[in-house]
This record gives sequence, C-alpha cells and structure tokens, in this order.
Amino acid sequence: MAATGRKHLVRDFNHFITCYLCRGYLIKPTTVTECLHTFCKGCIVQHFEDSNDCPKCGIQVHETNPLEMLRLDNTLEEIIFKLVPGLREQEEQQEVEFWKKNQPRENGQAETVRCQRIGLPDVGDDCGGGDDDDDDGGDEDYHRSDPQIAICLDCLRNTGQSEESTVTDLMKRFIRCSSRVTVGTIKKFLSLKLKLPSSYELDVLCNGEIMGRDHTLEFIYMTRWRLHGENTYPMVLEYRPRIDFG
Repeated sequence: MAATGRKHLVRDFNHFITCYLCRGYLIKPTTVTECLHTFCKGCIVQHFEDSNDCPKCGIQVHETNPLEMLRLDNTLEEIIFKLVPGLREQEEQQEVEFWKKNQPRENGQAETVRCQRIGLPDVGDDCGGGDDDDDDGGDEDYHRSDPQIAICLDCLRNTGQSEESTVTDLMKRFIRCSSRVTVGTIKKFLSLKLKLPSSYELDVLCNGEIMGRDHTLEFIYMTRWRLHGENTYPMVLEYRPRIDFG
C-alpha cells in the first residue's frame, strides 16, 4: 500500500532555518558553541561587537572574545539551500557584487573578482590562487565561486624566542586565495614553504592579535582589518614561532 504522507511546505521549517536576529533565512549559519544557538554569521559577529552574551538565551559566551566560540555549520547551510529554491544563487550573486564594489584599485584599474570553482587549497599551492583557472573542482565542490582575497604574509621578528632563526621570510610574501581559507590552512602553507618540522608551532596575527585556527580570511578581513580602520591592501598577516606563556 502506497504511503500517503502529506507534503511539507518550506514555511513548515522556517522556525529551524531562520535567524533570531534578522528574521531572514540563515546565511552562513554560525553556531555559538556554549549554548548551540545558531545565527547568520554576519548577524552574530555584529552582535558581539557590543555584547559578549548570546542574544537568544543571554548566557555569557566568553569574557573577552566571544568570536572564538563560533563555528560555521556547513551541513545546515546545505540543507537550507536545498529547502529554499534560488537562495544559493541569490547569495552567491550578492557576494560577488559586494566584492566587486569593495575591491581596491590597482594601477588605476578596478581589480576584478576571480570566482573559481576551487576548494581549500593544497598546501603545496599558493593557497589556491594563481594558476588554478582550469580547475573546475566538480559540482560537489562546496567552495565553488569563492571570492578571492590577496594577503601579505610577514615574518614577525624580535620575539625573544631562541628558535627565532628557524622562521624566516617567505620568498613570495604576497598570495591570492579563497576568502574561505582558514588560518589553519595558512599555517600548513607556511610550514611547508619554510620547511618546518611537523612539531613546530606558529602563531598567525592580525594587528597584533593572535588569530584562531578556524578563522577564515574573510572573517579576519571584516572583523580585524577593515573594522580597525585599515585601508591598505592587501591585508597583512604576521607569523612567528608560537610563544609558550606557561
């Protein structure tokens, strides 16, 4: 006997896929690890500029840096995109238009955004930038049409560490990669290029603040670089041997 289950409408699931702050569909859903409440990434980052408490339940997320307690929920994002027709395409187009408007000018010409079908880069490549134009990554690639970002990786010296000489300047300090690349990937890239032992730990900093492994370059640019009044381009990240404060 055939099943006669009723059809479900998207609005039946709105309670689970809308943001408590903006009341729209969750875009880049980001979960607070302390209470497991989920918000749009942009909404919760903006909220934490003024408060360290979860906007839904009021729990203190972190005494000083609540952004460390955020985790992207890629699975939920894929579910929402499957439930809401056209939402993925709409958001990708808006993101591309945003980066086109906010890219600085180089040599008097507006820099174009190269949206490539690439995922997180192999550490043997220059973080996914450069000569990957022919790599379409396949339809299953989650990072298709990523906006690109240019960064400068500077060696931070005079840390007082005995192992300081192990960390040197890169031959090529300027790289271009997906804005979704994480600090963890940047560390792997640095370790490979500098031929560091697998046990060697690095810190990556922006404006003197150590960045977490899960922070994406886009997140750092929006919350640490641009919001601190930095108008220079590319964004500068510094690296150094990890300091043991213990």
